[in-house]
Amino acid sequence: MKPSIFVFGSNREGRHGAGAAKTARKTFGAVYGQAEGLQGDSYAIVTKELRSDRPPVCLAEVAVGVKKFLAFAVANPDREFFLTPIGCGLAGFTVEQIAPLFRDAPANVTMPQQFVDYLESITPSAA
Repeated sequence: MKPSIFVFGSNREGRHGAGAAKTARKTFGAVYGQAEGLQGDSYAIVTKELRSDRPPVCLAEVAVGVKKFLAFAVANPDREFFLTPIGCGLAGFTVEQIAPLFRDAPANVTMPQQFVDYLESITPSAA
């Protein structure tokens, strides 16, 4: 059985205090203060800025984090990654913005159903 990794959206400071980030910290070994990358049995992708004196996280920044994650998933085929709908809760992005970033996810990444449904709705069927 492949080791399972919980993939969640994080804030730039790594304060895993709410939503999937809190679950990651309490259940999957996410490290408070570590904003991105592998930590315990979880992997964080920055999707949110908590500080009001800083610019919010933009979609391009999320895309960079997703690209790093996908490269990590490809490099670790012995692990199974369970992706939460990152950025689509407290961070305020939509499924339509985030799901396409995962269009080329490798087979060891299990996407949330809303991402799968959206990607299938925009992908031309092979006839």
